[in-house]
Amino acid sequence: MQDGEFSGRVVSGATTVLAVAEQFNRLKQVAGSLSQAALSSEQGYFAPSEDEEVRHLLVSYWQSRNALLEVVLEMKNDRQVDSHFLVGYAGALVLVDAARYLYSEFDERPVVRDKLNEPAPHFGIPADVYDTVQKSLINPVHTWHLYHAAKYFEENRDSLTALVEGTTLEFLPPLIESHQSSNEMSLSAFAVLSARVQARQLMDLVKEDLLHRALYGLQKSVSSAVSGLYTVRDHVPGLPEAIRDRVRELLRPGDVLIVRKEHALTNYFLPGYWPHAALYLGTCDELSAAEFGDHEHVRPHWDNLLACDADEPCRVHEALKDGVHVRSLSSPFASDAITVLRPQLGLEEIYPAMARGMFHTGKSYDFDFDFTRADRLVCTE
Repeated sequence: MQDGEFSGRVVSGATTVLAVAEQFNRLKQVAGSLSQAALSSEQGYFAPSEDEEVRHLLVSYWQSRNALLEVVLEMKNDRQVDSHFLVGYAGALVLVDAARYLYSEFDERPVVRDKLNEPAPHFGIPADVYDTVQKSLINPVHTWHLYHAAKYFEENRDSLTALVEGTTLEFLPPLIESHQSSNEMSLSAFAVLSARVQARQLMDLVKEDLLHRALYGLQKSVSSAVSGLYTVRDHVPGLPEAIRDRVRELLRPGDVLIVRKEHALTNYFLPGYWPHAALYLGTCDELSAAEFGDHEHVRPHWDNLLACDADEPCRVHEALKDGVHVRSLSSPFASDAITVLRPQLGLEEIYPAMARGMFHTGKSYDFDFDFTRADRLVCTE
């Protein structure tokens, strides 16, 4: 397949999986240092600087974990079911790998473990995060669901690899293989665990074919993690049509859109009511008339800017969990509340400023919220 044949949801999800996998690798390095600090600590508690590092680790892990949970839940069963499966399964394995690493590093480090179980109300983080995550690893139902995904991948490895070969998604099979070895479950072990699953759940699963069971399992394997976050499943955020039309009439290039999605997992680690922002660039016609595409930082992205949504002519520059990209206005409009901030500048100043900002297109999302870095960004930078 070609990249253009995959849905935007799949490409975005795959990008997020890769970004979070890299983020978890960075967090492992931090966790290793904290583990050594806890081991050498004689007083049984952290110094203030170490305490801050543990809190930062918790917030970053929580944010990254929620982003992956959203990705797995977004992979719906439709015509591109195999590509959805690859993204969802890779995301689930990255989640399991991170949880197991935390266990291996900190389960015998009560100083760190207790700190990771402390709530962080300012960031919407509940108590007992560490214990909750670890319980999911030994949940037999969770293991049952991942087994079906692993079985489907093993039986269809060649066709799944061929599906994404030569595309931006070709990293998914190797990523799955690298994480799968530590999560493999033998048929005999599965037989023991399956006996512990309620008969009703078993009957529901065996009625589905293997692929549907695999996708269903990936959805179910994260549903327990989602249920404790006060989300409303199947809520589809979106502004009423009348408000969308009115806001579209009022917008001008350079406006900053501040939005909120109710019940979104990724709202729950950010303080305040308005957790997300996007920069409004203008309509394709406005940008063409202003010769926006001639700027050196815009030129590499101009074709994608024009073509990213044939049904919506308005464009925004926005950082989401899949990174910094030009998107259509439909992206921030997929929210439940919106407000608009307008800089008091003329268009002769706004267009060059927006063009300079296009330099950041393609950068990864900064799950650390480290504003001293320039290689990864969050939505408000």
